[in-house]
Amino acid sequence: MSAVDKAFHGLRHMIATGRLGAGERIPPEADLCEELGVSRGSLREAVRMLAALGVIEPRHGSGTYVSQLRPEDLIGSLSLTLQLLPLPGLLEVYEIRRVLEAHVAAKAAARATPGTVETLFSLIEAMEATEDPTEASELDHRFHAEIARAGGNPTLASLLAVFRARSRKYQVFTLPEGPELRQKSDADHRILATAIADRDPGAAAGAAEAHVAQTERWLRALMPPVEEEPGTSV
Repeated sequence: MSAVDKAFHGLRHMIATGRLGAGERIPPEADLCEELGVSRGSLREAVRMLAALGVIEPRHGSGTYVSQLRPEDLIGSLSLTLQLLPLPGLLEVYEIRRVLEAHVAAKAAARATPGTVETLFSLIEAMEATEDPTEASELDHRFHAEIARAGGNPTLASLLAVFRARSRKYQVFTLPEGPELRQKSDADHRILATAIADRDPGAAAGAAEAHVAQTERWLRALMPPVEEEPGTSV
């Protein structure tokens, strides 16, 4: 085990066991280095790694603290690795996504407010009106994020947001078949939103699962290339 790994796992153990609680300031560098048997450089690298995962928060002029350790924040850090998945790996994740999207849709239907329903149909109308695939993708993300928010579990909403972020890199709507696929997708959105408006959890779950399964089939059949980030080149 390298010195950095030793420092990383040592700090993680302190947090996992509750020795360092959420929101607590971590001990001074000198004390930690002595206890863990590592150099300052190794400790600082371990702190940077934990900060990238959302576990530790360096605060300028104040010190370094354990984060609030909210599940939704820690789940969000999965994007660091999930964004690296190639399409075959992402397609394996779709089985999980089908289950979770159906679950949150059912919860959203049970808890739907007039405001939620109004937001969903407003987003659908905007999706149907735009001819810009990038805008359509953003609106699609907001539509599903609103359903997840209405489901009432921030951790599930965060996990699904991570899944969708990687999925959005593979844009089927920019392919020659795109217009036809978008029309089907928009129709699926209306079926799902209507089930939520009708406060029908079973219908909402079925519509959500069918919608995600359809997207998975498109990705498997068309194998679109990954979209570049704005301003990047290969």
